[in-house]
Amino acid sequence: MVSDADLAAEAAIVELIRDERPDDGLVGEEGAAASGSSGRRWVVDPLDGTTNYLYGFPVWAVSVAVEDDDGALAGVVLDPVRDELFAAERGSGTTLNGTPVLVREGTPLERSLVATGFAYDAPGRAAQARVLAHVLPRVRDVRRGGAAAIDLAWVAAGRLDGYYERGLKPWDWAAGRLLVSGAGGAVAELAGDPAGLVAGAPNLVAELLALVAEDARGV
Repeated sequence: MVSDADLAAEAAIVELIRDERPDDGLVGEEGAAASGSSGRRWVVDPLDGTTNYLYGFPVWAVSVAVEDDDGALAGVVLDPVRDELFAAERGSGTTLNGTPVLVREGTPLERSLVATGFAYDAPGRAAQARVLAHVLPRVRDVRRGGAAAIDLAWVAAGRLDGYYERGLKPWDWAAGRLLVSGAGGAVAELAGDPAGLVAGAPNLVAELLALVAEDARGV
């Protein structure tokens, strides 16, 4: 679903970027696109969690990242509901409203609180339900907030131990994955179709990746 707020937010962000960085490329969830000559590209999700927003469920965010050939240079996830701004620059750590944050380390898989998300097409949801049935008995619990950018920001801030999901677009993850790595966490790609992502503390990611990949082979 797309709301007027998605479109208005993307238009405002795109206007600002084009005014300040006219030579940069840009891609936005709602269709904004521009090629650039600077070697940098902005990746914009103007409202991650649109369904939540439309239903009045207070878990949604704005996610913006800028990338070069080596990946994300900087990224922010703004949670307006809680007035929280998560920000990271490559090599400079991650902050929440200006205060450094770190992932929660040392939690074993069986005591970890893990976030995930689900597709909106029925076959995809059915496959993800089978994955969930495999994961759920092997962790402390699973949360489904409905906004990948928030999930990753909360992993970075130590509110969640891990996160996994398949089938999202680059703008869903562009800023959030930098937040996690900047906070001392790790991010790994999930192979297969659709591709996916696993994030969390370094000690957890390998186990969670193996767990989700193991189930995917049986789906």
